[in-house]
This record gives sequence, structure tokens and C-alpha cells, in this order.
Amino acid sequence: MTASVTVDRRADAGDPAVLAELLTSRLGTVLDADVAIANLRRLTGGASRETWAFEAVVAGESRRLVLRRDPPGPGRPEGMAREAAAIAAAEQAGVPVPHLVDHGVDPAVVGAPYLITEHVDGETIARRLLREPQFAQAREGMAAELGRALARIHSVPVAAIPGAETYDPLERLRENYDALGEPLPSIEIALAWLERNRPEQVADTVVHGDFRNGNLIIAPDGLAAVLDWEVVHRGDPREDLGWLCVKCWRFGAEPAVGGFGTVEQLLDGYAEVAGWRPDAEAVRWWQVYGTARWAVGCRFMAERHLSGETPSVELVAIGRRVCEQEHDLFLALGIPAEAPVLAEAPRSDLHGRPTSRDLLGAVAMYLREDVMTGTEGRLQFNARVAANVVDGVARELAYGADQERRHAERLARFGQADQRALADAIRSGVVAPDDPDLLAAVRTAITDRVAVANPKYLTHPG
Repeated sequence: MTASVTVDRRADAGDPAVLAELLTSRLGTVLDADVAIANLRRLTGGASRETWAFEAVVAGESRRLVLRRDPPGPGRPEGMAREAAAIAAAEQAGVPVPHLVDHGVDPAVVGAPYLITEHVDGETIARRLLREPQFAQAREGMAAELGRALARIHSVPVAAIPGAETYDPLERLRENYDALGEPLPSIEIALAWLERNRPEQVADTVVHGDFRNGNLIIAPDGLAAVLDWEVVHRGDPREDLGWLCVKCWRFGAEPAVGGFGTVEQLLDGYAEVAGWRPDAEAVRWWQVYGTARWAVGCRFMAERHLSGETPSVELVAIGRRVCEQEHDLFLALGIPAEAPVLAEAPRSDLHGRPTSRDLLGAVAMYLREDVMTGTEGRLQFNARVAANVVDGVARELAYGADQERRHAERLARFGQADQRALADAIRSGVVAPDDPDLLAAVRTAITDRVAVANPKYLTHPG
């Protein structure tokens, strides 16, 4: 058996070489054999948890495995234990999941609470799944297949997942939103709509909580595995159906269910396994709820960078995606966007050429043409994120002054000095959340923000 790793080396578990030693020691114990770790690499994405792929070589045979662990910091040991229990229970219920090899909450083992699963062949990147020809067969029946998978998830006994919490979704959303201390008129409008239109309750089930593109492994012949069970809980099963229909998970494709198909196909597949068919309007309520939830979630993720907890260009960039979710909220509520008004600020000759925009353009070009083409994996991913950030800053320099002027004029019509004051007025009832003039003003402000943060998003199908 391989000797255990000393405690002082465990503190350096962010170093791939040290992590490989820790995995060698742990898997040697779990598999009761001498283990060699090969091809250890951190995968892109995973803003809330780290994901590493590697091979465990035992007696000359290579086994492809995946490690998920909490990022540096205190961690969430109870959450990792709950996720491991959910994966095991889902497998028993016939849900396609990666087989669980090991898990633990002691940070001394691999540097943080963790779980290790078998690798599953297939694709998770939505843009490939929705466009590339090798997935055409899978796309054809995917909406119904995802409905069947969700019905199996909802059949898992709640008791099989110790600690699966239950909560009022609107109360939780409002608590999380209020904790940010940055009120937004759009979220106040959405919360008021959600309160007025809340659907009839149904019996609680296990809820995956993050069932969508990016957390699904899909092979050319269909769904291969459901990933990322970290927010599994007890609640309304229609939450998972609505979350899958949130517009951002379509990645620019038109069909409502993850870009794959229609809500009717999703519910048909669900009914095949569950024996009952959820109401489409209730699913729409959960779609609106999910869009508001993700708007708040994007800002929370940015706060991890802004607070210094987890410095990350990816996390801070996600904060500028709040406006995309505001845009989607208003589309879901039947309030479309008009073309943005883009007036460039006059350029001063004080600093001459190159201007700040020229400099930012050169930095973005360097990131895309040199850094991205000369790197791979997470570094390449972060270079793309950084280039997009630079482009957004350049657009704000160009259009921001005129946008700010018009923004102040809109707020003045409601007698408010800033967005916080307007949001407070909506919550207190001073301004009605369904006032057409308010909706038009907030819609315009959202469009201005998206035009700076990600103008292409305005062209995505509604």
C-alpha cells in the first residue's frame, strides 16, 4: 500500500502534484491496491466547486475518474455528504449518474470535502450539443428523455437523502436577494408577479435543483448522466421542470426546453414515468422563478470575488450577467425589448491616441489571439472570459455617459434618485409593480445594461 501523505503537504492541495499524492494515498486505501495517478487536470467551468479529471492506474489497468471538491475555505461538508447520498439514491432509482467511487468530508484527505465518481463518456458543452451533427439523433428525442429522467429523480424516496432541506421558495429567494443589499426594480416586479400568480401546491419530492444544460452528459444516442447534485433538496417537482426551461440554458437556441424541444414534449416524457402530467402554467411560474433566482445567483457569485473570498475573473464577470436574467425575466412576463439607443460619448483630445478604447481593444485582441490560442483548459477558458470583460468595459466607456443621463431622467419621472430608491418604492407600494410606465422604464434600463454587457444576448430567441 502507498504510504499516507503528511499533514503539512495536505495544506498545499491546490498544487496538482500534491493533489496527485493525496489521491494516490486515498484511492490506495479505498481500492485496497497500489494506485498511480496519471493525467490529472482541472476542468473548465465549475464556479462553485472544483472539478478534476484523472486516471487511476491499478495493476496496469487505467480507470478514468472525476474528483469534485469544495474550493479553498471552510467548505460545506454537509452539502458534499448530501450530494453523495443523492447520487447513490438516484442510481438506485434508475437515473443515469456517474457511479460513486468514494466521498468524504474531512478536508485532510484531498484538501476539502469531496466526492470521486467514474468518468462518463459524452458531452456537456451546450453549444456543441445543440449544433453539432453527431448529436442530431440525441436532440430529436431529448426533451422527452429529460422529462423521463426528472420523473425518476422525483421518485427517489426523500428519506434516502438525509438532511435534504425544505423551504418556501419565495421566502428563500427574497432572503437571498435582500442579503445582497442591492435592490433592483426588475426583481421587485418579478417577486410581486410571483406572489400574485403562485400555483397550487403538490406533494413534495426530491428536487435536483440544478437540472439543466451544463449539468448533463449527453452521448450521440441520448442522455448518459445527470451531474452536480449539490443543491438537491425537498420541494415542488415542477421546480426542476421550470429550471430546465430558463432561457439562458438554451444558449441561443429557440426550443424552450434547453434548446432541445417543446414543453409539451418534456411533459409527455415526464407523464410516461410519473403517471401524472404537471400543469404547463405551473411550470411557467417556476421558469419565471428560476430566472429571478439565477439573476440573484449571478450577483452572489460575483460577491465571492468582490468580498475577497474567492478572487476570480470568472466570478466577477458573472456579476455582469445579472442584466441578461433581467432581460429574460421581462421576456417571460411578456415585455419585449426594443432596439437599444447607443450614442457614443465625445472623445477628448487630452490623452490623444491611442485612446482608452484603443488600448482595451488591443488587450482583448491579445487575450483572444495569443493567450487563448497558446493555452488550453482553464487558462484558455479564463482568457476568453477576460477578453469578454475587456470588451464590456470598452462598450461602457463608449455608451455609458449617455445611458446614465437617460437613466437619471427615467428615475426622475418617478421622483426617485437611484435604482435602490425605485425598488424600495415598488416594494412599499408607492409605485405599482404593474404600472405600464414603470415596466417601460425598467425595460429600457435593462436593455441598456445588456447592450453594454453582452449585446448579442439581445438577439437570442425569446
